[in-house]
Amino acid sequence: MTSFPDLSPAFRRMRLAPPDGAPVRLVIDTDCANEIDDQFALAWALMTPERVQVEASVAEPFSFRHHLPELRRAEAGQGRPMHQAWAARLAAEGRSAASLDAELVTPDAGMEASHAEIRRIHGLCGAGETPALRGAPRYMTGPDDIVWSEGAEAIVELALAGEAPLYVAAMGCLTNVAAALVRAPEIAGRIVVIWTAGFPSRQPHDQWPALNLVQDPHAARLLFDCGVPLAYLPGYHVGAQLRISRPEMELFVKGRGALGDALWQLYDRNPLHRMFATADTARRTWVIWDMIDIAWLVNPAWVPTFLTPSPVLGEDLRFSLAQGRHEIREAYDIARDDIFAHFYDKLAAFA
Repeated sequence: MTSFPDLSPAFRRMRLAPPDGAPVRLVIDTDCANEIDDQFALAWALMTPERVQVEASVAEPFSFRHHLPELRRAEAGQGRPMHQAWAARLAAEGRSAASLDAELVTPDAGMEASHAEIRRIHGLCGAGETPALRGAPRYMTGPDDIVWSEGAEAIVELALAGEAPLYVAAMGCLTNVAAALVRAPEIAGRIVVIWTAGFPSRQPHDQWPALNLVQDPHAARLLFDCGVPLAYLPGYHVGAQLRISRPEMELFVKGRGALGDALWQLYDRNPLHRMFATADTARRTWVIWDMIDIAWLVNPAWVPTFLTPSPVLGEDLRFSLAQGRHEIREAYDIARDDIFAHFYDKLAAFA
């Protein structure tokens, strides 16, 4: 097992103090082609250099293929409620889990698609010189499995460069961040990881619905265990409040330059509507989950947090608490309206 630095509680608390207003060094680690939220978050960061200085963006692997066995069970009248509802919607359209088999990408293809999407958003934001790097083509198979990539190498190199800590905003699975930490454990004292995923640490549910966690639980477990300063921003109940509606998109995003029109098209032609067989989309909102990472950096008051012992992520993907665990910072609420208002203002000024 990898041996990580023994950071003192005082040092970790200092690293986890909310950003004080000075621009922070940032790497964005993102599954940018997974759905439409990463693009909003990446664009917001690139439009806000007075708060975040994006030094590189790294593509993460992603895939929805892990849902296929559960969907097949649901078609047989078993399985989780979320998959039973999904299977029913597919059946109403004359489709099945088998029809998705040919449509859902593998993790390596997901990473490549994300790399291309990062480059597209960089270009639309006038940040074409910012490095856009490929990450892991697969997930970890065990706690010491290093899935090395140019993106993981960049995280290590940037972490070791300069005096100021490097913030890593992880907006998907943690494979790239885990690879950097396992290959170079000394960077645990040089970085702060911000990660959005899952349910709060003090609740009874398993983490199966949390795509960012369930794809690579080995990487997630490593981040909770290794002692690296970690700001955990739960998606469910917290980030899930970042919902945006079609009227808002039409009023504040559509027509706001090439970037605004590109984000509008993502919303209007959301590919996950087909995957999830979503009907009546005009009257439904969509969660822009990953903006929570950038929101905490832009204005920590918009994402209230507290210090709490790092949970233990069990093999059953449930959190538990244990004696003697180091502290992490965890979000418990979010100022949804202030976040979107700031984003709309930035987009209008950029356009």
